[in-house]
Amino acid sequence: MTDDILIFVEGRTGRIRLNRPKAIHALTHAMCTAMIAALTAWAADDAVDLVMIDHVDGRGFCAGGDIRLIAESAAEDGVAARAFFHEEYRLNHLLFTYAKPTIAFMDGITMGGGVGISQPCSIRVVTDRTVYAMPETGIGLFTDVGGGRYLSRMPGRTGRYVGLTGARLNGAECLATSLGTHYVAGNDVEPLKAAILGNPRGIDAALRSAITAVPAAPLLDRKADIDRLFAADRYEDILAALAADGGDWALATLKTLEGKSPRSCKVVLRLLAEAERIDDFGVEMTMEYAVAAHIIKRPDFVEGVRALIVDKDGAPRWNPANPAAVADSEVDAIFAPLAPGEAWTPLPNA
Repeated sequence: MTDDILIFVEGRTGRIRLNRPKAIHALTHAMCTAMIAALTAWAADDAVDLVMIDHVDGRGFCAGGDIRLIAESAAEDGVAARAFFHEEYRLNHLLFTYAKPTIAFMDGITMGGGVGISQPCSIRVVTDRTVYAMPETGIGLFTDVGGGRYLSRMPGRTGRYVGLTGARLNGAECLATSLGTHYVAGNDVEPLKAAILGNPRGIDAALRSAITAVPAAPLLDRKADIDRLFAADRYEDILAALAADGGDWALATLKTLEGKSPRSCKVVLRLLAEAERIDDFGVEMTMEYAVAAHIIKRPDFVEGVRALIVDKDGAPRWNPANPAAVADSEVDAIFAPLAPGEAWTPLPNA
């Protein structure tokens, strides 16, 4: 057990409360292990009807994984980094296949690993404070933790846009794209939790009474542009389409992409194309783990973390810096399956 996460049963609800406010509740290996143990125990406990996942305080639900520690491992032998991803993906898969109702409160910043533990939940509450993003291309990684599945199933090409650019979505945009299931005003979150805890079997009625009017979703206003400009599965074609459009939004988006890792962007496009055809979430996680094991060996991950998190100069030196220099054969190598003894495996009976 770790003080970074609070795990207990309240009434008939199993509660998982992230408790690293200074790190915006970024996940550690120990936190993932503790969640797996609790979820496994509650699955067989007739006294638990529902699992609720939220955070104690601070400005976000979960900012992702503990990237600094993962990068330090990747710069050496990568053993700890791979172990973290293996455990985290097991947690993601366990939640995805969980038999009991689960509810996650995506209140505040919900990025990376926070997406991984909220999107598998059967109920995903978003608010006016929600900030959702998969910003991995900015640190030389890719949209993992099941991101291949979730982004590839967003309307039209919006998932490609979100995955490549790291665009931040608000609660209304999450609801409109099915990343969230219920929209609740931030000030009504705690009363909603109290109502659910008082009667978890009446959760549907509690949610109906808590939902409020949903603002417009700006992302939808851009959907036609996104579908047109992000139509290709070849990264260079997307860049060319944005440049040829020449409009303010297209050029601003092009400038954003110029700051991302070209290798990571090509990997994300390939991942989403592959994930569209995968129904079994276990197969998805096996693929994503292999990609993670390969991509952390490349120089962009450590460099991206240095530029954005360690030195914070915001000037990563990607290698290669030009998308054309990222050969298809390199992307193929990143997607190569791992040997049986190294591949990801789900929890027994999950």
